[in-house]
Amino acid sequence: MALLLLLLALVVPAAAQPALEGVVVRIVDGDTIQVRLGERVEEVRYIGVNTPEVHHPSKGEEPGGREAAVVNRELVNGRRVRLELDAQSRDRYGRLLAYVWVDETMVNAELVRRGFAQVMTVPPNVRHQSLFLRLQREARAAGRGLWGETAPTGR
Repeated sequence: MALLLLLLALVVPAAAQPALEGVVVRIVDGDTIQVRLGERVEEVRYIGVNTPEVHHPSKGEEPGGREAAVVNRELVNGRRVRLELDAQSRDRYGRLLAYVWVDETMVNAELVRRGFAQVMTVPPNVRHQSLFLRLQREARAAGRGLWGETAPTGR
């Protein structure tokens, strides 16, 4: 029986794994949050997107970083979220990598749609890459967020 369970665990794709659910307890910046999952708090980095830095050790604050963090806060702060994992579940810093959902809204995609995040594809986590690229083209063409006329300077 144990062997059967082990074999099933090896062949069931990541997409079939149950999503994790928790509550956002802190916004780190535009693309990173802390989520309470049961008794532990995990730092979660959004898959497939990148926002300007707010607290970078060598770059400092990048133009638009604060605005992206504000939008992220509006979308998720204190909210119950569902974390959808992809092929690789952690980055080199130990952060959990996820597509973050609030109800039926994928936050990663919403940040790109509003123009506050750019697409950043890091294989093997590519499940929603085509969606992100389409939303980025649309946001840029419409001049939304960081792509806008009144966007923060320095890009």
